[in-house]
Amino acid sequence: MINLENLSRLYAAHSDSFTSEIAPLMIGEKVFDRPALMATVNLSPDSTYRESIAVSTEAAVRKSRVYWAQGADVVDLGAESSTAKASRVGVKEQISKLVPVIEELSADAIAVSVETYEPEVVRACLSAGAKVVNYTGTTHQAAVFDLASEFSATVILCYVAGADVREITDVDLDKDPIPGLLDYFSQRLDSANKHGVTKIVIDPGMGFYYGNLVDPITRVKHQTRVILNSFRLKSLGYPICQALPHAFNLFEDEFRTAESFFAVIASLGGVNLVRTHEIARVNSVLKTLQLDATLF
Repeated sequence: MINLENLSRLYAAHSDSFTSEIAPLMIGEKVFDRPALMATVNLSPDSTYRESIAVSTEAAVRKSRVYWAQGADVVDLGAESSTAKASRVGVKEQISKLVPVIEELSADAIAVSVETYEPEVVRACLSAGAKVVNYTGTTHQAAVFDLASEFSATVILCYVAGADVREITDVDLDKDPIPGLLDYFSQRLDSANKHGVTKIVIDPGMGFYYGNLVDPITRVKHQTRVILNSFRLKSLGYPICQALPHAFNLFEDEFRTAESFFAVIASLGGVNLVRTHEIARVNSVLKTLQLDATLF
């Protein structure tokens, strides 16, 4: 149960991590001293959140502009869905879908992130004006880090147990997940630093598919646990990104309000970059949570 008593116990057990100093969250040259909002625009029809799908370049640009007007700080574009049964999309097709959108948005001074694990896609998108690489793979790590360093891009370093996020893996549900995440990211952060990457955000991967999280309630319990414990990862010295759950089975017809609820959990957990499909709703929630405490 999420209540003040349990929250106070969590804080007391890990208060040192809560006060850890971290590098600033940077998107381009902008530095954030508040939780930033990442909108999601999917150029793949396989994506499960139908409202985020753009069926054309024009639709993707329009959706992105709307999200920006609603308060998004960066728009995350992807051309290949991360769902388990999604079709693979080749490098050339990803580039042909992503680059025209990035060029138009960059001309509007809209900050763009690209979700990929292919170095060729990274180079094309950064050349077109993207400021962030939402890196969802491991096999081409050195090449991706070199490109991020070359373009002074922010890297969202995702928890990916396999070669890329489309490879189905399991998570350990029987113990505290944070120590394992600390070990995992320590190694990858060391590699990123050696390749000259300075702008890094850590993403524990709660928005991805796992083979042993097919039961909806088990999945959302695990997601909630990790999101609420996000602040413990700050001992690594970097800001944290979390994708907000949809929780269809809990919210049913009101599923579009689910991410607003989990935005509260993310805020309590000290998340610095919130990835959401519902910018307007989540923006309002985060603004309310950031009100001066003297008002209460």
